[in-house]
Amino acid sequence: MIKKAFITDCEGPISLNDNAYELCREFIPDGDKFFKVVSSFDDYLVGVNHENYNAGDTLKLIAPFLRAYGLSNEKILEFSNKNLSLLNGAKETMEYAKKNMISYIVSTSYGQYIKALSNEINFPYKNTFYTYLDIDTIPIKDDEKDLLFSFKDEILKSDFDHQEKIFFEEIPKLNIGRISENIVTVGGLGKKIAINKIMAREDLTGKGLMYVGDSITDVESLQFVRESEGLSVSFNGNESALKESEIAIISDDTIVTSVLLDLFGRYNKEYCLEFVKTYSNDPYRAFENLRMNFSLMDKFREVFEDKEIPTVQLIDDDNFNYLLEMSMDMRKKIRGENIGELS
Repeated sequence: MIKKAFITDCEGPISLNDNAYELCREFIPDGDKFFKVVSSFDDYLVGVNHENYNAGDTLKLIAPFLRAYGLSNEKILEFSNKNLSLLNGAKETMEYAKKNMISYIVSTSYGQYIKALSNEINFPYKNTFYTYLDIDTIPIKDDEKDLLFSFKDEILKSDFDHQEKIFFEEIPKLNIGRISENIVTVGGLGKKIAINKIMAREDLTGKGLMYVGDSITDVESLQFVRESEGLSVSFNGNESALKESEIAIISDDTIVTSVLLDLFGRYNKEYCLEFVKTYSNDPYRAFENLRMNFSLMDKFREVFEDKEIPTVQLIDDDNFNYLLEMSMDMRKKIRGENIGELS
Protein backbone atom coordinates (compact mmCIF):
# COMPACT_ATOMS: atom_id res chain seq x y z
CA MET A 1 0.00 0.00 0.00
CA ILE A 2 1.29 3.45 -0.91
CA LYS A 3 2.07 5.98 1.81
CA LYS A 4 -0.78 8.40 2.46
CA ALA A 5 -0.90 11.98 3.66
CA PHE A 6 -3.71 14.35 4.61
CA ILE A 7 -3.03 17.98 3.67
CA THR A 8 -5.51 20.75 4.35
CA ASP A 9 -5.93 24.45 3.98
CA CYS A 10 -6.67 26.25 7.24
CA GLU A 11 -9.17 29.10 6.89
CA GLY A 12 -12.39 27.48 5.70
CA PRO A 13 -11.79 23.73 6.16
CA ILE A 14 -10.56 24.14 9.78
CA SER A 15 -11.29 27.65 11.02
CA LEU A 16 -13.96 30.26 10.35
CA ASN A 17 -11.53 33.17 10.34
CA ASP A 18 -10.05 35.24 7.60
CA ASN A 19 -7.24 36.53 9.79
CA ALA A 20 -5.87 39.11 7.36
CA TYR A 21 -9.33 40.59 6.79
CA GLU A 22 -9.96 40.68 10.53
CA LEU A 23 -6.64 42.40 11.22
CA CYS A 24 -7.49 45.11 8.70
CA ARG A 25 -11.01 45.50 10.04
CA GLU A 26 -9.77 45.83 13.61
CA PHE A 27 -6.73 48.10 13.20
CA ILE A 28 -7.23 50.13 10.00
CA PRO A 29 -9.97 52.76 9.65
CA ASP A 30 -12.43 51.42 7.05
CA GLY A 31 -10.18 48.37 7.07
CA ASP A 32 -12.95 45.97 6.10
CA LYS A 33 -13.61 47.95 2.93
CA PHE A 34 -9.88 48.36 2.35
CA PHE A 35 -9.25 44.61 2.51
CA LYS A 36 -12.13 43.84 0.14
CA VAL A 37 -10.79 46.33 -2.40
CA VAL A 38 -7.28 44.88 -2.18
CA SER A 39 -8.70 41.35 -2.40
CA SER A 40 -10.54 42.31 -5.59
CA PHE A 41 -7.30 43.79 -6.92
CA ASP A 42 -5.62 40.47 -6.07
CA ASP A 43 -8.26 38.60 -8.11
CA TYR A 44 -7.71 40.98 -11.01
CA LEU A 45 -3.93 40.48 -10.97
CA VAL A 46 -4.33 36.70 -10.90
CA GLY A 47 -6.84 36.91 -13.75
CA VAL A 48 -4.49 38.88 -16.01
CA ASN A 49 -1.48 36.71 -15.02
CA HIS A 50 0.42 39.67 -13.63
CA GLU A 51 4.14 38.94 -13.66
CA ASN A 52 5.49 37.35 -10.47
CA TYR A 53 2.09 37.56 -8.75
CA ASN A 54 0.28 34.67 -7.07
CA ALA A 55 -3.15 34.22 -5.55
CA GLY A 56 -2.96 35.24 -1.91
CA ASP A 57 -0.36 37.95 -2.41
CA THR A 58 -2.92 40.25 -0.79
CA LEU A 59 -0.95 39.48 2.38
CA LYS A 60 2.13 41.12 0.83
CA LEU A 61 0.19 44.17 -0.30
CA ILE A 62 -1.40 44.93 3.07
CA ALA A 63 1.72 44.37 5.21
CA PRO A 64 3.09 47.96 5.01
CA PHE A 65 -0.33 49.28 6.00
CA LEU A 66 -0.53 46.96 9.01
CA ARG A 67 2.87 48.29 10.09
CA ALA A 68 1.79 51.89 9.57
CA TYR A 69 -1.27 51.41 11.77
CA GLY A 70 0.78 50.07 14.68
CA LEU A 71 0.78 46.29 14.31
CA SER A 72 3.67 44.23 15.67
CA ASN A 73 4.42 40.51 15.71
CA GLU A 74 3.21 40.34 19.30
CA LYS A 75 -0.03 42.22 18.57
CA ILE A 76 -0.83 39.98 15.59
CA LEU A 77 -0.26 36.85 17.68
CA GLU A 78 -2.29 38.25 20.59
CA PHE A 79 -5.16 39.22 18.28
CA SER A 80 -5.07 35.82 16.57
CA ASN A 81 -5.23 33.99 19.90
CA LYS A 82 -8.16 36.06 21.12
CA ASN A 83 -10.18 35.85 17.90
CA LEU A 84 -9.54 32.28 16.78
CA SER A 85 -12.78 30.58 15.73
CA LEU A 86 -12.86 26.90 14.77
CA LEU A 87 -15.32 25.06 12.58
CA ASN A 88 -17.44 22.54 14.48
CA GLY A 89 -15.52 19.29 14.82
CA ALA A 90 -12.24 20.72 13.50
CA LYS A 91 -10.22 20.00 16.62
CA GLU A 92 -11.37 16.37 16.64
CA THR A 93 -10.77 15.97 12.89
CA MET A 94 -7.21 17.28 13.13
CA GLU A 95 -6.54 15.11 16.18
CA TYR A 96 -7.80 12.07 14.26
CA ALA A 97 -5.69 13.02 11.23
CA LYS A 98 -2.58 13.50 13.34
CA LYS A 99 -2.95 10.09 14.97
CA ASN A 100 -3.77 8.10 11.84
CA MET A 101 -1.95 9.69 8.88
CA ILE A 102 0.91 11.92 7.90
CA SER A 103 -0.82 15.28 8.28
CA TYR A 104 0.00 18.87 7.31
CA ILE A 105 -1.65 22.29 7.25
CA VAL A 106 -0.76 24.43 4.25
CA SER A 107 -2.11 27.96 4.62
CA THR A 108 -1.69 31.41 3.11
CA SER A 109 -2.28 32.89 6.57
CA TYR A 110 0.44 34.69 8.49
CA GLY A 111 2.59 32.49 10.71
CA GLN A 112 1.36 34.23 13.86
CA TYR A 113 -2.18 33.04 13.16
CA ILE A 114 -1.03 29.49 12.34
CA LYS A 115 0.94 29.48 15.60
CA ALA A 116 -2.23 30.40 17.51
CA LEU A 117 -4.23 27.75 15.66
CA SER A 118 -1.60 25.03 16.19
CA ASN A 119 -1.55 25.73 19.91
CA GLU A 120 -5.35 25.62 20.12
CA ILE A 121 -5.77 22.29 18.31
CA ASN A 122 -2.53 20.74 19.60
CA PHE A 123 -1.15 20.30 16.08
CA PRO A 124 2.62 20.22 15.46
CA TYR A 125 3.70 23.66 14.23
CA LYS A 126 6.55 21.98 12.33
CA ASN A 127 3.91 20.33 10.13
CA THR A 128 2.53 23.64 8.91
CA PHE A 129 3.36 25.91 6.00
CA TYR A 130 2.35 29.58 6.15
CA THR A 131 3.23 33.10 5.05
CA TYR A 132 6.17 34.25 7.17
CA LEU A 133 5.78 37.83 8.37
CA ASP A 134 8.26 39.58 10.63
CA ILE A 135 6.59 42.95 10.81
CA ASP A 136 9.00 44.33 13.45
CA THR A 137 12.18 44.23 11.39
CA ILE A 138 11.77 47.40 9.32
CA PRO A 139 11.23 50.74 11.11
CA ILE A 140 8.70 53.20 9.74
CA LYS A 141 9.00 56.98 9.90
CA ASP A 142 6.10 59.35 10.47
CA ASP A 143 6.26 60.76 6.93
CA GLU A 144 5.94 57.26 5.48
CA LYS A 145 3.03 56.54 7.81
CA ASP A 146 1.27 59.65 6.54
CA LEU A 147 1.87 58.59 2.93
CA LEU A 148 0.43 55.15 3.58
CA PHE A 149 -2.59 56.69 5.31
CA SER A 150 -3.24 58.77 2.17
CA PHE A 151 -2.57 55.79 -0.12
CA LYS A 152 -5.16 53.81 1.83
CA ASP A 153 -7.77 56.50 1.19
CA GLU A 154 -6.84 56.61 -2.50
CA ILE A 155 -7.09 52.82 -2.85
CA LEU A 156 -10.62 52.87 -1.47
CA LYS A 157 -11.83 55.04 -4.35
CA SER A 158 -9.47 54.23 -7.22
CA ASP A 159 -9.51 51.82 -10.16
CA PHE A 160 -7.13 48.90 -10.74
CA ASP A 161 -4.72 51.00 -12.83
CA HIS A 162 -4.22 53.49 -10.03
CA GLN A 163 -3.97 50.74 -7.44
CA GLU A 164 -1.30 49.08 -9.54
CA LYS A 165 0.67 52.33 -9.56
CA ILE A 166 0.41 52.68 -5.78
CA PHE A 167 1.36 49.08 -4.97
CA PHE A 168 4.04 48.52 -7.59
CA GLU A 169 5.51 51.99 -8.12
CA GLU A 170 4.90 54.23 -5.12
CA ILE A 171 5.16 51.89 -2.11
CA PRO A 172 8.37 50.18 -3.35
CA LYS A 173 10.07 53.61 -3.21
CA LEU A 174 9.48 53.74 0.54
CA ASN A 175 11.77 52.17 3.09
CA ILE A 176 8.76 50.32 4.55
CA GLY A 177 8.15 48.89 1.08
CA ARG A 178 10.93 46.40 1.82
CA ILE A 179 8.58 44.59 4.17
CA SER A 180 6.55 43.35 1.19
CA GLU A 181 9.67 42.40 -0.74
CA ASN A 182 10.68 40.07 2.09
CA ILE A 183 7.36 38.19 2.18
CA VAL A 184 6.88 34.97 0.24
CA THR A 185 3.21 34.06 0.43
CA VAL A 186 2.09 30.46 0.65
CA GLY A 187 -0.82 30.82 -1.75
CA GLY A 188 -1.50 29.57 -5.25
CA LEU A 189 1.81 28.34 -6.59
CA GLY A 190 3.28 28.76 -3.09
CA LYS A 191 0.98 26.03 -1.77
CA LYS A 192 2.00 23.74 -4.60
CA ILE A 193 5.66 24.35 -3.69
CA ALA A 194 4.81 23.45 -0.08
CA ILE A 195 3.24 20.20 -1.26
CA ASN A 196 6.40 19.39 -3.23
CA LYS A 197 8.41 19.89 -0.03
CA ILE A 198 6.06 17.62 1.93
CA MET A 199 6.31 14.92 -0.74
CA ALA A 200 10.10 15.05 -0.64
CA ARG A 201 10.24 15.12 3.17
CA GLU A 202 7.83 12.21 3.60
CA ASP A 203 8.71 10.22 0.45
CA LEU A 204 5.20 10.52 -0.99
CA THR A 205 3.70 10.35 -4.46
CA GLY A 206 0.81 12.49 -5.66
CA LYS A 207 -1.42 9.42 -5.65
CA GLY A 208 -0.98 9.20 -1.88
CA LEU A 209 -2.27 12.72 -1.18
CA MET A 210 -5.64 13.88 0.07
CA TYR A 211 -5.96 17.66 -0.18
CA VAL A 212 -8.80 19.78 1.20
CA GLY A 213 -9.20 23.40 0.08
CA ASP A 214 -11.84 26.06 -0.40
CA SER A 215 -10.57 29.05 -2.36
CA ILE A 216 -8.55 30.50 -5.22
CA THR A 217 -5.33 30.01 -3.26
CA ASP A 218 -5.93 26.23 -3.41
CA VAL A 219 -6.36 25.96 -7.18
CA GLU A 220 -2.85 24.78 -8.06
CA SER A 221 -2.78 22.29 -5.18
CA LEU A 222 -6.20 20.80 -5.92
CA GLN A 223 -5.36 20.59 -9.61
CA PHE A 224 -2.05 18.86 -8.94
CA VAL A 225 -3.56 16.31 -6.56
CA ARG A 226 -6.47 15.59 -8.91
CA GLU A 227 -4.19 15.15 -11.94
CA SER A 228 -1.86 12.94 -9.86
CA GLU A 229 -4.81 10.64 -9.00
CA GLY A 230 -4.86 11.73 -5.38
CA LEU A 231 -8.08 12.84 -3.65
CA SER A 232 -9.04 16.50 -4.17
CA VAL A 233 -11.79 17.82 -1.91
CA SER A 234 -13.61 21.14 -1.79
CA PHE A 235 -14.92 22.03 1.68
CA ASN A 236 -17.56 24.76 1.35
CA GLY A 237 -15.47 25.88 -1.59
CA ASN A 238 -15.97 28.80 -3.90
CA GLU A 239 -16.07 28.49 -7.69
CA SER A 240 -12.29 28.30 -8.05
CA ALA A 241 -11.96 25.42 -5.60
CA LEU A 242 -14.96 23.47 -6.90
CA LYS A 243 -13.63 23.56 -10.46
CA GLU A 244 -10.46 21.73 -9.43
CA SER A 245 -11.98 19.22 -6.98
CA GLU A 246 -13.55 15.80 -7.41
CA ILE A 247 -15.58 15.83 -4.20
CA ALA A 248 -17.67 18.64 -2.72
CA ILE A 249 -18.38 18.71 1.02
CA ILE A 250 -20.98 21.24 2.11
CA SER A 251 -21.26 21.20 5.87
CA ASP A 252 -21.05 23.18 9.10
CA ASP A 253 -19.10 20.35 10.73
CA THR A 254 -15.86 18.58 9.74
CA ILE A 255 -16.99 15.05 10.64
CA VAL A 256 -17.32 14.21 6.90
CA THR A 257 -13.68 15.20 6.42
CA SER A 258 -12.83 12.74 9.19
CA VAL A 259 -14.81 10.00 7.44
CA LEU A 260 -13.09 10.60 4.09
CA LEU A 261 -9.58 10.79 5.51
CA ASP A 262 -10.25 7.58 7.43
CA LEU A 263 -11.38 5.76 4.29
CA PHE A 264 -8.53 7.19 2.25
CA GLY A 265 -5.98 6.19 4.86
CA ARG A 266 -7.29 2.67 5.46
CA TYR A 267 -8.25 1.87 1.86
CA ASN A 268 -7.77 4.11 -1.19
CA LYS A 269 -9.21 6.89 -3.29
CA GLU A 270 -11.57 4.52 -5.12
CA TYR A 271 -13.16 3.46 -1.85
CA CYS A 272 -13.73 7.12 -0.95
CA LEU A 273 -15.40 7.72 -4.32
CA GLU A 274 -17.60 4.66 -3.81
CA PHE A 275 -18.62 5.99 -0.40
CA VAL A 276 -19.51 9.39 -1.86
CA LYS A 277 -21.53 7.84 -4.70
CA THR A 278 -23.53 5.76 -2.24
CA TYR A 279 -23.84 8.61 0.29
CA SER A 280 -25.21 11.05 -2.30
CA ASN A 281 -28.10 8.65 -2.98
CA ASP A 282 -28.67 7.25 0.51
CA PRO A 283 -26.32 8.54 3.25
CA TYR A 284 -27.12 5.98 5.89
CA ARG A 285 -26.92 3.05 3.45
CA ALA A 286 -23.33 4.19 2.78
CA PHE A 287 -22.58 3.81 6.48
CA GLU A 288 -24.32 0.44 6.71
CA ASN A 289 -22.97 -1.23 3.57
CA LEU A 290 -19.36 -0.02 3.50
CA ARG A 291 -16.53 -0.84 5.89
CA MET A 292 -16.80 2.24 8.04
CA ASN A 293 -15.15 3.29 11.29
CA PHE A 294 -17.89 2.64 13.89
CA SER A 295 -16.85 5.47 16.19
CA LEU A 296 -17.01 7.95 13.30
CA MET A 297 -20.40 6.56 12.25
CA ASP A 298 -21.73 7.06 15.77
CA LYS A 299 -20.26 10.57 15.93
CA PHE A 300 -21.85 11.46 12.58
CA ARG A 301 -25.27 10.32 13.78
CA GLU A 302 -24.82 12.25 17.03
CA VAL A 303 -23.81 15.48 15.30
CA PHE A 304 -26.64 15.41 12.77
CA GLU A 305 -29.35 13.85 14.89
CA ASP A 306 -31.46 17.00 14.92
CA LYS A 307 -30.32 18.85 11.81
CA GLU A 308 -29.88 18.40 8.09
CA ILE A 309 -26.97 16.14 7.16
CA PRO A 310 -24.11 17.43 4.98
CA THR A 311 -24.13 17.39 1.21
CA VAL A 312 -21.29 15.24 -0.14
CA GLN A 313 -21.18 14.64 -3.89
CA LEU A 314 -18.87 13.92 -6.77
CA ILE A 315 -18.63 17.08 -8.87
CA ASP A 316 -19.67 17.02 -12.53
CA ASP A 317 -21.00 19.42 -15.14
CA ASP A 318 -24.60 18.60 -14.30
CA ASN A 319 -24.44 19.41 -10.60
CA PHE A 320 -21.71 22.07 -10.57
CA ASN A 321 -23.96 25.14 -10.42
CA TYR A 322 -26.21 23.52 -7.83
CA LEU A 323 -23.23 22.63 -5.63
CA LEU A 324 -21.69 26.07 -6.08
CA GLU A 325 -24.87 27.81 -4.92
CA MET A 326 -25.16 25.54 -1.88
CA SER A 327 -21.47 25.84 -1.09
CA MET A 328 -21.47 29.64 -1.23
CA ASP A 329 -24.61 29.77 0.91
CA MET A 330 -22.90 27.62 3.55
CA ARG A 331 -19.71 29.73 3.43
CA LYS A 332 -21.71 32.86 4.15
CA LYS A 333 -23.91 31.17 6.75
CA ILE A 334 -21.08 29.92 8.96
CA ARG A 335 -18.36 32.53 8.25
CA GLY A 336 -20.55 35.59 7.73
CA GLU A 337 -21.33 37.47 4.54
CA ASN A 338 -18.14 39.54 4.54
CA ILE A 339 -15.70 36.62 4.87
CA GLY A 340 -17.86 34.14 2.98
CA GLU A 341 -17.84 36.17 -0.20
CA LEU A 342 -14.06 36.63 -0.27
CA SER A 343 -12.35 34.57 -2.96
